[in-house]
Amino acid sequence: MVSSNSLFDSSLMGTSVMSMVPENHVMRPLELTDYRKGYMECLSNLTIVGDVSEQMFGESFEDMQRSGNYLVIVIEDLSTQKIVASGSLIVEQKFLRNCGRVGHIEDIVVAKGQQGKRFGFTIIKQLLELANVAGCYKSILDCSLDNAPFYEKCGLENKGVQMAVYAPNVSLKKA
Repeated sequence: MVSSNSLFDSSLMGTSVMSMVPENHVMRPLELTDYRKGYMECLSNLTIVGDVSEQMFGESFEDMQRSGNYLVIVIEDLSTQKIVASGSLIVEQKFLRNCGRVGHIEDIVVAKGQQGKRFGFTIIKQLLELANVAGCYKSILDCSLDNAPFYEKCGLENKGVQMAVYAPNVSLKKA
């Protein structure tokens, strides 16, 4: 059962990766209260997050929770009650491969000053485990060439080229 505060049911997270989390830290699903625990600040170490209010965060959280296809996990430092790492798995339903599912790993971030503690590796391993639980026939991740060696150490293989088009003049927040 999903608590209204948790993005998804924590029982989906396997225990095999949990032993990799250091003492005084916990890895768990994103919670509504993580806005106040520096989640957006942590994400800002990855890219521009914009001026996201607590209300905007809550609305997006509820949209993601309702869909059931967003599995965002965090690592919280229990001594500071701050989010120090995060990653997302978005499960896409396909018609291909007997109507299979694909896991999209996104937004892997470790807060400044927290690198070197294997948080990124741990997040990736947990997301791959969640993709397996969700029945994904593959998981994909787009990254820069500079980050490819790290993801290869996590068990991913280079399978192609990522392409993108950014829409001009699109508001950062949906209407």
